[in-house]
Amino acid sequence: MRPLRVPVALAMLATLVLAGTAAAAAPVVPVPGDPAPLAPAFVGHAAKPRPMTAPAVPQHPFMAANPGNNIHDDAYMTDTYPGSGPLGKAPTVSSTLYGAECASVTFDAKGRIVTVCVGLGTVTLRLLAPDTLEELASYDLPNRRINPSGSFNDFTGGGYFYLDHRDRAVVPTTRNHLYVVAQTAGPGFRLARDYDLTGDIGTEDKIVSVIPDWSGRLVFVTAAGVVGAVEPDSGEVRTLDLGEVVANSIAVDDDGGVYVATAKAMYRIDVTRAGRPAVTWREVYDNSGQVKPGQVSSGSGTTPTVMGKQWVAITDNADPMQVVVYRRAPSLRGNRQVCEIPVFSKGASATENSLVGAGRTIIVTNNHGYTGPTATTAGGVTSPGIERVDIDRDGRGCHRVWRNTDHRSPSSVPKLALGNGLFYTVTKDPVLQDPLGIEDAWYLSAFDARTGRLVYKVRYGTGLGYNVNYAPVTIGPDESTAYVGVLGGLVRISDSD
Repeated sequence: MRPLRVPVALAMLATLVLAGTAAAAAPVVPVPGDPAPLAPAFVGHAAKPRPMTAPAVPQHPFMAANPGNNIHDDAYMTDTYPGSGPLGKAPTVSSTLYGAECASVTFDAKGRIVTVCVGLGTVTLRLLAPDTLEELASYDLPNRRINPSGSFNDFTGGGYFYLDHRDRAVVPTTRNHLYVVAQTAGPGFRLARDYDLTGDIGTEDKIVSVIPDWSGRLVFVTAAGVVGAVEPDSGEVRTLDLGEVVANSIAVDDDGGVYVATAKAMYRIDVTRAGRPAVTWREVYDNSGQVKPGQVSSGSGTTPTVMGKQWVAITDNADPMQVVVYRRAPSLRGNRQVCEIPVFSKGASATENSLVGAGRTIIVTNNHGYTGPTATTAGGVTSPGIERVDIDRDGRGCHRVWRNTDHRSPSSVPKLALGNGLFYTVTKDPVLQDPLGIEDAWYLSAFDARTGRLVYKVRYGTGLGYNVNYAPVTIGPDESTAYVGVLGGLVRISDSD
């Protein structure tokens, strides 16, 4: 049976949006799924923790506590947790319906969820109870722009935001402003600061992401490749035009570096004392020139991942795609590139997710074939593949540790919990129990990070509303709960023990 045609899928999405609107003022309503799923609710066995070690990521002085301050956990964008995660002990599943994807999940000092939920036309900041998903407060952000090329692969205007050291959400808006939204005692939200960047980047460009550098300047990047730095007190803005497309977020380190991957090259940017962004180094990576199915641009699909004290890693756009590691020092003798190592298969390799980086370990998932929600409807699946690559002990090269070709992670941002040694992602494989091959079952899956073998997976939902669509797995402060943003809203998966 062929996948659903686009108009049918869009009609289903419209139903979810309307249902979410109706439920907005009511108690928690779960995301609707397909009736009587055939896929097993749980596969595998509860995990026994096998902790791993990696250098601690420095705490950014102007961001909320690691690892809960942005979509990639910390300023290095490592997608790792020093603690544990759910072990698969009699897991329970709940969800909340918004008809919008609550992808970036952060946690304030009280352990409450602060998230931005992005719909087909709306963008809303929400404060949620972590155990019940009850909405405690909300704040409407500017509506999304009309995007003729599709809204499901456009991360601008709220897809990336961060929580600062005062529990304020710093959000780029679709009107090219930077909003700083504070919490009130209600609880509630109020707009504490509004930086209007339209005079600096115009109205046609779009802000992709904003992260503070280690001095507290608000560093942002736009889709057209403008890098800007905002002095938070005065609001003064200085910009640098790279002239190259940017589709993902940026990383910063405690040495002052800002790392940007464009569709052509990897950059280190440093902000001068005068507040002006300047190129410190630029490295062109291999590029097939194609927008592969599973990517949103003809370049790297990764936010740069800063690792330890020496390295920064991305994927390129070669065929097959390669993991590429650079030495990130401002100046050095010898080659800046440490290694480039191919992952997945020729003609079937792509990613639009940041690499997991822990010590010398890198884990990457294959998103090849995910062209949007219709690619995984009516039994549709993407190319398989998860791989681990390690930097050699002497730091002069890289090698593959393992390759898993049994499972498919269409678009989820993966995470690694060092406290139990489990690697988490969302998988969607063919349902063997379904004779028609049309069931769409979505699983939170946990793998042994040492071997790449599946330990367990729990079905958290079936149907279009549970499609993860580029959202991450986020582990909660209790270390036994994971959250997954889905097209219908937000899902909570938790150990019952």
